[in-house]
Amino acid sequence: MERFYHNINFPTPHIAIKSFDLEVVDQSGNSISLFDTFLHHWSLVRYFQHSTAPDPTPNTSFTQLHEPDFIIATNNGVCQHHSLPQFYGMGSESRKTSTFLPHPYGIEVGDAVQVPAGYEERWSLNVHVIDTRGVEDRMGCTDCWCHLYNVTKDQFGRPLKGDYKGGKLCCYDQTQCRVREGYKGEERKLYVRYRVKWVDWDDDFVVPVEVYIFDVTDTWNPLLNDSTGLSDQQHHCLVAYDVETCSLANKLHGKCNATKTSKVIFPGDSGYIIYGVAHQHIGGIDATLYGEDGRVLCSSSPIYGRGNEIGNENGYVVGMSTCYPKLGNYVKINKGEMVTLVSNYDPSQNHTAVMGLFQIMVAHKIPN
Repeated sequence: MERFYHNINFPTPHIAIKSFDLEVVDQSGNSISLFDTFLHHWSLVRYFQHSTAPDPTPNTSFTQLHEPDFIIATNNGVCQHHSLPQFYGMGSESRKTSTFLPHPYGIEVGDAVQVPAGYEERWSLNVHVIDTRGVEDRMGCTDCWCHLYNVTKDQFGRPLKGDYKGGKLCCYDQTQCRVREGYKGEERKLYVRYRVKWVDWDDDFVVPVEVYIFDVTDTWNPLLNDSTGLSDQQHHCLVAYDVETCSLANKLHGKCNATKTSKVIFPGDSGYIIYGVAHQHIGGIDATLYGEDGRVLCSSSPIYGRGNEIGNENGYVVGMSTCYPKLGNYVKINKGEMVTLVSNYDPSQNHTAVMGLFQIMVAHKIPN
């Protein structure tokens, strides 16, 4: 099941977001186990809607919000239009991953100066969950293996490529992963519960941060720059990729990509990393962002569940470690610096449609 909720309730007008957290609950407000309902992903996107434009119909995706009626107000990252535009986004790790920005930092939104004339600032929430009650292969379902969903076409009716084994194109809204013979599941209602923490904007007490999201599948290649060191290449973030076991044969044919790397020139002004976190799937080991001189800017690792209770589901990614500045020791990132993202997965297993994203929030000044 995948839903797009547009124009959600959100604090206004001019504020600093301190954190945004989300989970899926039942009709009594109780948390749901990942064993039964896998939270594949969620993302929070800001957009501007023209005052004369009708509201988007329910379940209209971000990619279907077109100008001039709608303008997607993306984060400060480098991915192509409509790819990874969110300010916040996670998956099964949501419950145990901090999103809080320490004082005095916050994400500035709601400033009328930033909103184009004739438009209104709004927020949209995309949530994708997978019902795994009674399924034959729980992990195969969460990896969206196409044969388990009996899918050969995407949600728009376009045939899938022959080498597409699994991913979001096979587990879209209203698809069902194969269940055990004789299983009769009960219908139930689920809800999305989100919490926003914020403070009113005050130039004297809040330091703004910019949000950057980098993708290890970005095809941008610094070696293709021209003689001036510049490049007219476009960034193309593929978002997901497959990892094949690192057998000798796969190594010889270049198919072993349990360690995947991408590079990007930091697009913003020089600043200090106030928050950092990666997003990986089951099988992930860690992801690290390196500066041009090889220094570690931030490293983030999955936290795996080891039990049966909600929030500690065995084998699932239930959290991601985060980076915060240590007192008196801020990590600086420089304008124009070549940054390297490395994502590591378990090389002993096949993994389908995994991700290697890295989000950092950067402040251009720090308090005295």
